[in-house]
Amino acid sequence: MKHEVFEKNSLILLVGILIAVSIGGLAQIAPLFWIDSTIEKVKGMRPYTPLEQVGRDIYVREGCYGCHSQMIRTLRDEVERYGHYSLAAESMYDHPFQWGSKRTGPDLARVGGKYSDQWQADHLVAPRALVPESIMPGYPWLATTRIDAPSTVERLKTLRLVGVPYSDEMIVNAERDLVAQIDPESRSARDLLQRYPKAKVVRLDNSSTPHPTELEALVAYLQILGQMVDFATFDAAGPNLR
Repeated sequence: MKHEVFEKNSLILLVGILIAVSIGGLAQIAPLFWIDSTIEKVKGMRPYTPLEQVGRDIYVREGCYGCHSQMIRTLRDEVERYGHYSLAAESMYDHPFQWGSKRTGPDLARVGGKYSDQWQADHLVAPRALVPESIMPGYPWLATTRIDAPSTVERLKTLRLVGVPYSDEMIVNAERDLVAQIDPESRSARDLLQRYPKAKVVRLDNSSTPHPTELEALVAYLQILGQMVDFATFDAAGPNLR
């Protein structure tokens, strides 16, 4: 048998394995050098608003990804429970992405719009007041911690350096957009929606300051998750691609 030479000589077998793995690896990796991106752009996807981006940074800071994933697999039980499977494009502006690998709590990829702003805020402050069996810790300090607007502008500038398409207009108006997203009556709120379609204006009953807090930022982030792409009309074959 021709393969006996490999079976009887471990050194030749090792060399053969290395050659086979190298050829297979090149076949998979080499094509990536001739394409601009492995992620197809999908209609509806946009950079986060300044308030949503601050909320996302708080989400990462508090380690929420340790108990909540943000990636719905194509398995039937997951799709029936959480909604449409996750698209790679939905994480294209996430640095880093929040797919996660553990679900102590439910997946949050489609949590946007599932609950009201006030429910999300109350749940973050005192989880067991709404869900008695919850083991999630409370975050009451978020409600009294104001957002540092100048640092938010610097965040957007930094994200633009790594490829997030924030325009000059978005960065110039970042501080104004922060306030606009908690004030639905302002003219700036309408301007915000032009720059960031589908942005959700956060309305909290106990909000008593014109300055956005970390609680409002985190609620804004949670409420936009899974809301940018219209899955009622989404077609994976291509019509939704730009």
